[in-house]
Amino acid sequence: MINWERNQPSAHDLMELHVEALFTHDQDMRLRSINEPWSGDAPVPRFFLGRTIDGTVIFRFRHDVPDTLIAQLQELCDDEPSIQDFQTKPKHFEAYMNLLQGERFTMGPCYLIPQIVPPSMQVISLTRSNILEWLPKDFEWLVSEIDYAQPCVVFVRDNQAVSICRSVRITSLAHEAGLETLVPYRGRGYAAAVVAGWATAVRQAGRLPLYSTSTDNMASQSVARKLGLSFYGVNFMIF
Repeated sequence: MINWERNQPSAHDLMELHVEALFTHDQDMRLRSINEPWSGDAPVPRFFLGRTIDGTVIFRFRHDVPDTLIAQLQELCDDEPSIQDFQTKPKHFEAYMNLLQGERFTMGPCYLIPQIVPPSMQVISLTRSNILEWLPKDFEWLVSEIDYAQPCVVFVRDNQAVSICRSVRITSLAHEAGLETLVPYRGRGYAAAVVAGWATAVRQAGRLPLYSTSTDNMASQSVARKLGLSFYGVNFMIF
């Protein structure tokens, strides 16, 4: 187990942890599938580019991207500047889309959740033993995932879980957060409370808590600002 207090990860380290948490890789470090324990139809991007605040980049390619195309893309990736504004598209955005004949792309900021004070609101851990006690109908889908999605931390209001933060992508070194809040309970600080509680639990397990979102998810970005999360880069994916 790595002592993250003594071994502070760089932005480059964090971006590597991020992509390795999102996807499974083959021996050639090609992307194979979404990193989750059940089979599904979620598409794997043909291209992942992680730009960091220190000027380095991490890039990965799906297993079926031709080597000749990869050589062209790698040259462009190496020319990407450091990132400061998460709204800024890659320098070679048009070239990436054209070379890969991309149908769509996604992009968003990536954060490390630093050591933060415990949440000011009381949260509870949700497990198989107590899930039926607190879970509302809108969160019934979590029953099938609860054993995997640990830690899972919830805020309870009106005798039900109204905001949930859980581990949705897991490796031996880092966990990625998944955050859901029922619509009537948004904007009350509950999301920030469960993210803080979840991050504390992840760190207690000796892993790093990572949080990422999309450029158009204002609510999720608001949570990042409230908690003072540490911005380390931007992910960019072409499908």
